[in-house]
This record gives sequence, structure tokens and C-alpha cells, in this order.
Amino acid sequence: MKIKESKSRKVFVFFNYIFLAAFGFISLYPFWYVMVASFNTGRDFAKGGVYFWPREFTLENFSHAFKDSRIFDSLSISVERTLIGVVLGLFFTALIAYALSIKTLPGKTFFTFFFYFTTIFGGGMIPYYMLLRDMGLTKSFLLYVIPAVYSFFNFLLLRTYFDSIPAELRESAQIDGAGEAKILFRIFIPLAKPILATLALFIGVGHWNDWFTGAYYQSRPALYPAATLLQKLLGEATASSTIKLGQESNLSTMTSYTSQSLQMAFVMILTMPIVVVYPFLQKYYVKGVMIGSVKG
Repeated sequence: MKIKESKSRKVFVFFNYIFLAAFGFISLYPFWYVMVASFNTGRDFAKGGVYFWPREFTLENFSHAFKDSRIFDSLSISVERTLIGVVLGLFFTALIAYALSIKTLPGKTFFTFFFYFTTIFGGGMIPYYMLLRDMGLTKSFLLYVIPAVYSFFNFLLLRTYFDSIPAELRESAQIDGAGEAKILFRIFIPLAKPILATLALFIGVGHWNDWFTGAYYQSRPALYPAATLLQKLLGEATASSTIKLGQESNLSTMTSYTSQSLQMAFVMILTMPIVVVYPFLQKYYVKGVMIGSVKG
């Protein structure tokens, strides 16, 4: 027998759906607007009135964007950086989290406090740059990999998850003669797939969207990742937009793209890989965060 909902409950549910729909629209519309602008001719988009779909559809913005050889180089650097960063980040985070999840580990409290203490204080940009320079990383691809191998937040989530795994599993494996490495890779890591997928998403998005490291610490422009190159291109386009618009208005034979439409195309090129990958990891995302942050 169905229980009838009260009138106040129905009103609440109705306005709740309205609020969530409005919130979802506000969140998604900026991305949709950028996509529409990237597929619309730049000169027509500059007239205004393009909000929900392209008025003059074109692929010229993307074709011109990909003519810049730096795009492919920077995308390859971003892909390599993201893949290597995710693998190494998960590997070393798992090693640290597993070790500090063992209750009988000597000095466990000290090491945990040491890792936490380093998150409170920082030397600042200049000392950090001097450290990277002395390590020879400011002209190397390893600049994007080595400093980002460890994250206290990721370690905390994974260690909390490992703490939720019954200690009897580890003890029984030890009785059967399994070493610590075998216990970690044969028992703990297979059981931690949801949180590992979540951390992979965190680390991957962090590497892919990071423009700051390349812009301020990388001395070789040939090693700029895609996010840093986009930031540079947007800065150049913004600085010269007034001159370019003046030239475009005087030349009837000018191509249909503008600096603004090219910016939209660059943003879409960098955003789409994350948008494509995210749905495959979404089912692990909520489960991994909830288990890693609540249990323990």
C-alpha cells in the first residue's frame, strides 16, 4: 500500500527539482556557451546574440588552432605528464598509506605528524624556485612529475581507506608467508579500486589543468604543457585584441575567425579530454570519497 505524500512534501520536492535544475543549468551553461562560440564564426559572434547554438556554424576556429605546431607538442607533454603523474602518484601514495596504516609500525605517530606538519608551512615561490633550479628541474620534463608525486590529502584518503580494511586479512596473509609487498599489491590495492580511481581523477585533473608550474618555473618554452600554452595564448590574444579587431573591421577579405573565437576553440581543445574521461570514473568517484573520508 502506497503512503500518500503530504502537500508540503510535494511542494518541497517540486521546488527542490526546480532549484537543482536551475543550479545545473548555471553550472553547465558557461561550458555550453564556450562550445557554441568555438563552433560559430568569430566575426558573426562579435555581433552578439549567440547564446544557445551557433548562428553561423564553422570548423575554421579549430582548423586554425591546430595549425599552430605548439598545440600538438603541448598536448603530448600534457598527456605524458598526466599519465606518468597518475601512475607514480598512486604508486608512492599507496606505499606511504599502507605503511602508515599498520598499527604496529614503529614511529607511526611521528611520521604522520611529520607529513602533516609540512602542509602547514611553505618557503614561498622564490625559495621553491631556487630549490627546483638547484635540482636541475627548471629545464626538465621532470619538473611536472617529481614535485607532484606526493599529496598529503591523497595520502590521508587512501590511508583512511586502508584503515577500514580488517587487520585480520593482513595477519592471515602473513601467516601464509606473504611479504608486505605481496600483501599490498595482492590484497589491499584490489580492495581499494574505488578510492584509487578517485585519486587517479584528482591527480589527473590536477596535472592536466596545471598551468602555474609551467608558466613560473619552466625555463624552456618547448616544454610548456597545454594549459600553460593556453594561458600564454590567451594573454597574447587579449593584449592584441584591440589592434586585431581594428584590422578585421577594415578588411572585408579577412578570415571569419577572431582572437576571441580562437580562445574558445583552445579552451575546448583542452577541456574535452577531461570531459570524455570523467564519465568512466564517475561511478567510483562518490563511492571512493565517501568511503575514504567517513570510515576509519
